[in-house]
Amino acid sequence: MSRGRADGGSKKRLVTSVLILVIICGGLYMYTKRNGSTALEYSSKIRKFGSTYLGGDEEVDETPPKLGEDEDDGVILKSIPVCDDRHSELIPCLDRNLIYQTRLKLDLSLMEHYERHCPAPERRFNCLIPPPPGYKIPIKWPKSRDEVWKANIPHTHLAKEKSDQKWMVVKGEKIGFPGGGTHFHYGADKYIAAMANMLNFPKNNLNNEGNLRTVLDVGCGVASFGGYLLSSDIITMSLAPNDVHQNQIQFALERGIPAYLGVLGTKRLPYPSRSFELAHCSRCRIDWLQRDGILLLELDRVLRPGGYFAYSSPEAYAQDEEDLRIWKQMSALVERMCWKIAAKKNQTVIWEKPMTNDCYMARKPGTQPPLCRSDADPDATWDVKMEACITPYTEQIQRARGSGLAPWPARLTTPPPRLTDFGYSTDVFEKDMEVWQQRVDNYWNLLSPKINPDTVRNVMDMKAHMGSFAASLRSKPVWVMNVVPEDGPNTLKIIYDRGLIGSIHSWCEAYSTYPRTYDLLHAWTVFSDVERKGCSAVDLMIEMDRILRPKGFIIVRDKPKVVEYIKKYMKALHWEAVASADADQDEDDAVLIIQKKIWRTSESVRELE
Repeated sequence: MSRGRADGGSKKRLVTSVLILVIICGGLYMYTKRNGSTALEYSSKIRKFGSTYLGGDEEVDETPPKLGEDEDDGVILKSIPVCDDRHSELIPCLDRNLIYQTRLKLDLSLMEHYERHCPAPERRFNCLIPPPPGYKIPIKWPKSRDEVWKANIPHTHLAKEKSDQKWMVVKGEKIGFPGGGTHFHYGADKYIAAMANMLNFPKNNLNNEGNLRTVLDVGCGVASFGGYLLSSDIITMSLAPNDVHQNQIQFALERGIPAYLGVLGTKRLPYPSRSFELAHCSRCRIDWLQRDGILLLELDRVLRPGGYFAYSSPEAYAQDEEDLRIWKQMSALVERMCWKIAAKKNQTVIWEKPMTNDCYMARKPGTQPPLCRSDADPDATWDVKMEACITPYTEQIQRARGSGLAPWPARLTTPPPRLTDFGYSTDVFEKDMEVWQQRVDNYWNLLSPKINPDTVRNVMDMKAHMGSFAASLRSKPVWVMNVVPEDGPNTLKIIYDRGLIGSIHSWCEAYSTYPRTYDLLHAWTVFSDVERKGCSAVDLMIEMDRILRPKGFIIVRDKPKVVEYIKKYMKALHWEAVASADADQDEDDAVLIIQKKIWRTSESVRELE
C-alpha cells in the first residue's frame, strides 16, 4: 500500500511538472510574439547570418572577420536577418523595451527614461530594420515641408490630439502640416514675424541681417517653427524626446527639417558652449525652476553672448495664482543669471543673455547660481552631467565683447575665432575648405547619373571635422547634420561658429534618430576609426542601413582595404555600388558610392521610383 501511494504521488508530480513546463513555454512564446524579433532577440549571443524574409536559404553562424584580418577573397555574405515588422521604428539607444527588460532604475521625474541607454553588444538587434507596409519614396523638398506620405509614418494621433492647434491634418494618403503650433495656431510664419517685430529687427526678419543664424527649439513638436525659419536663412536644431507625442521628430525629418531626438534631463545636450543665437520654447512644459534652475543654466551654456531665449507659455501672461508664482520665481532666477528682458508682449517674453562677464563679476558674494569652476570644460558634452552653474566667458570673448562672428552667409567661409583653440591657422582653415570643395565636386560628378537636383535633402557627415564638407554643399537644397567623434578634437564649436549644426557622437553606438531619416551619409575614415576603437564594422553598416532611406546613398572615403571589406557585405545589406574612385597619388583613401535598394519583407512594400 505504501509503495502504491508513493507511485501515485510520483505520477502526480510528473503531471504537475509537465503542466508547469507547458505554462512556462507558452508564456515565453507569447512574450516573444509580443516583444521579440523573429530574426534576433535581445540577449542573443551569436550573430545569425543566413535565412531571412528575403528568400535566403543558408544558415551560417559566425562572427564576422575584423577589418584587415585574412579572409578568403571569394567569400561574400549572402544575407543578414530582417527584424520583425513591429521594429520598423526601432531606435536602439532610446528603446523602452530595453529599459523594461534590463530593469534599469531610472528617475522618471528627471526624464532619465528619455535619455540614451544603449544595449550591450550581445543584446543588439543584429538585423535589418524593415520599412512599414506601403512605404513610399518620401515627397521631395520643398513640398515635403507641408505634406508627407501617411504610409511612411502611420501615426495620426497627433492630428486628433492637436487638431485645435493645427500641428497636422490627415488628407487621404497624406498628412499635411498647416504650420501651426501650441502657441501659434495662426501659423509659424506670423509668429516668427511677430518675434522679429518685438526685437525691432529690420524688415521684421528674425535673421537680423544675418546676425541670427543658429536656433535651438526645445520641445519642438513636429518642427514647424524650424521649418518656417529656413526661408530666412536660419537653421534650427529642433529637439524633442520620444515621449507621449511619439514620432514628432520622425515627422520633422520626413518633412526635410533638421531635428534630433534629445531631452533636457540629467546630461548635457550634445552641443558645445556658445552654439546658438536663439533658444525657443513654445509651451514646452519644462519645469525650469527644478534643481536650482539647472535646465535653464544648460540653455545659458549653449547660448552665445547676447543670445536670446524666447519663451511662450502661460507663465508669461496668465494671472492665476500658480502662474504668477512661477513667473515671479523664474524672473528672480534669470535676474541672478544676469539675463534681461529684451521684449515682452502678449504670450511671449524674450530674455537676452549678457555680452560680457561684467554683470557676473558685479554680483554679491554667495549669489546663486554660482559661476562654474575655472577648470570646468564647457564644451565637454558626451555623457557629461549637467551642472547648476553659470558658464563665464573666456578672456577672448570679454575683450571682443561678443562672439566676433561675421553675419551669414559670410560666416560660413570666414575663419572663426575659436580656430585658435585647436592651434589652427587661417591657412589651415582655407586649405581644408579648398580640399573639401574639390572632393564634393567629384562626389557629385560620380552621383550625377543617379540623382536629380531634388533627390537629396537630409545629409549626415559622420565625421565632420571643421564642417567643410557641409560648407561645400551650400549651393544645393540640402541641410547637413555634422557629427564629430566623442574622442577626438571637439571641432563641433568651429562648425557652429560657421553657422552650421551638428552633434557629438560615438559610432560604436546607434545614433539618436529614427530609421529611414537621411538621404545621404558621408563616412570619411569612420570605419577605420571604429575598428581602431575595437568596435564592429558590421554593426556600423547595420546602423547606417537603419538610418538611411530606401534609395539613399552612402559615400565611403577610407582605406582601400576598408572599401574591399564593405563590398563583401553589400549583397547581404541590399546595397548596390553605383560608383567608385581609386586612391589619388596624393591620398591614401579610395571612394565607394553605394545606393540602398528598396526590398520587400513579409509585408508588401510599394516601390515608387
